[in-house]
Amino acid sequence: MQPRNALEALTLRPAALLRSSWPWRSVAYLASGSLLGAATIAAVAVMLVVGTLLAAVIVGVAGYVGCLLSGIVVARVERRRLRLVDRDELPDPHLPPPRAGLRAWVTLRLREEATWRELFYAALAAAMLSWMDLLVLIGVTYTLMISIGAPWTIADEPLSSTLPAVFAGLLLGPILAYPVIAWAGARAAMARAMLTPPDDARLKELTRSRARLVDAFEVERRRIERDLHDGAQQRLVALSMQLGMARLEVPAGAPGAEPLAAAHQLAKQALTDLRELIRGVHPKVLTDRGLAAAVGEAASIAPLPVDLDLRLPGRLPSAVEVTAYFVVSEALTNVAKHAGAERARVEAFLTGDRLIVQVRDDGRGGADPADGSGLMGLADRVAVLDGTVNLSSPPGGPTLLRVEIPVPEEAA
Repeated sequence: MQPRNALEALTLRPAALLRSSWPWRSVAYLASGSLLGAATIAAVAVMLVVGTLLAAVIVGVAGYVGCLLSGIVVARVERRRLRLVDRDELPDPHLPPPRAGLRAWVTLRLREEATWRELFYAALAAAMLSWMDLLVLIGVTYTLMISIGAPWTIADEPLSSTLPAVFAGLLLGPILAYPVIAWAGARAAMARAMLTPPDDARLKELTRSRARLVDAFEVERRRIERDLHDGAQQRLVALSMQLGMARLEVPAGAPGAEPLAAAHQLAKQALTDLRELIRGVHPKVLTDRGLAAAVGEAASIAPLPVDLDLRLPGRLPSAVEVTAYFVVSEALTNVAKHAGAERARVEAFLTGDRLIVQVRDDGRGGADPADGSGLMGLADRVAVLDGTVNLSSPPGGPTLLRVEIPVPEEAA
């Protein structure tokens, strides 16, 4: 298997390593690192001088901002240089700006953690790593020059005295390839470790992607609810009315009276089932009037008395309201099916930047999320919004389900 980077290349057999391009790639990497360090120092020095001389005008501010953003340029060049000694591409951690324009780009970059990590790397590379690259190259070059070039550098010695040094230099050349490749590999590994996006950044982006998928799913649920409400439900209402009018035209003892009555009853039952389905997909009252009204409606149709304590200042973000509503709806369904409770209580209120939803019941307790009661599904739904679910349900009761959902600061 071909080595993926310089450190893996050191495991090759000596003949294979010396025949490969890894020694020359390592030399090129270290040489370009020295040049990059020198160029970084020169560029930053120029920007600092310009910024100091023109500190009273916009150019001065631009010079200082350029110093802060210089790490982005250095990191971009470093990612390209890494391909000399590392075949695995290093991803760019920067996000695309929300809108076009230099100001939006600079504002975003100054707020990103990756920018400051790259600035630290650029400073470390310019102050230390590039000089170490240069010292390694100078040390290897000097050793080879004084040994192989002994007949020319030591002119007052006979050739018989300098030839052993030439042979020693020829033997030492392949050996010196190992420290060059080793330092190049270590240098590249250090750069990769410092410039690779941290796992938490990828996790945040994954969370955002999951939230976007959930938002898209909720939009689709609303579309289905609207189509069912405005389409199929209206047709069933019309069908039920037509059947009711037909029953009025048919005498009670007529042969078709009984089947017509049964059809009318089935139409009304289908309409009731459809309304329940629409409410389960996405309750219209939640969209029109908000969380408090939707929870009140869910409590009114629950098969047991439900006390409400809803202290909500107004409308909340759509994703928060939908999640909180389905938490309450699923919790009341579980209470009715499994708890054997006589009464339940729903509380919802804001504390700081979090929405707290609590559902209590006086049932038998012993609820277990692993028994398929839907609690795991609630936890997954709440986790999409970075919320938490806590359940207290000792045997004998009572049971308390507490959900905390973050609310964006501007909405709270």
